[in-house]
Amino acid sequence: MDLASLLLFAGVYFAAVATPGPGFALIVARSLAKGLDGLPFFILGFLLGDLTLLVLAATGLAFVAQTFAGAFLVVKYAGAAYLLYLAWKIWRAPAAPLEAAADAVPEGPGRAFLSSYLLTIGNPKVIVFFLSIMPLVVDLHRMGPIAFAEMAAVIVVVLVPVLTTVALLADRARRVFRSSTAVRRMQRGTALTMGGVAVAVAAR
Repeated sequence: MDLASLLLFAGVYFAAVATPGPGFALIVARSLAKGLDGLPFFILGFLLGDLTLLVLAATGLAFVAQTFAGAFLVVKYAGAAYLLYLAWKIWRAPAAPLEAAADAVPEGPGRAFLSSYLLTIGNPKVIVFFLSIMPLVVDLHRMGPIAFAEMAAVIVVVLVPVLTTVALLADRARRVFRSSTAVRRMQRGTALTMGGVAVAVAAR
């Protein structure tokens, strides 16, 4: 893949990642509620989700999403249900100091990864994005492992720092909330954001 095409893909992908959407809203809401706890696993879910859909698009297997639409619906609704569960837990968490409030919503590495991975692969707009931009940068009929590796590298280089920066900014914002009333409002706002993301994902 020539440099101009690769830069085009990187620019469009950066715009997609940095533009507020379900994934963007989820990482902000989670960082407000839990800080940076488990962040690497959370971002890994987004990363592997995008790489999974890149593989589907690059290998011409996007038709699977249409042929086995039921399976994709199950994944989408499972992701939405899990986000609603997290929203419910955050809503009911006690308005304790931030550290205690975060601990009130237990989440191991597996859950952190699963929530973001399910959200990504259950979002049809992600694979539509890859299917629409890839023909502009590479001939899919002649696409080889090098071109695929270059696009995968772009995804890693763009997505990880962008989402990390978003999480760091959200984590810094949560530190201004000290009183129980402020913590309660933050928790309710976070829960409503997560619930809204879940509804938006399920409605697509």
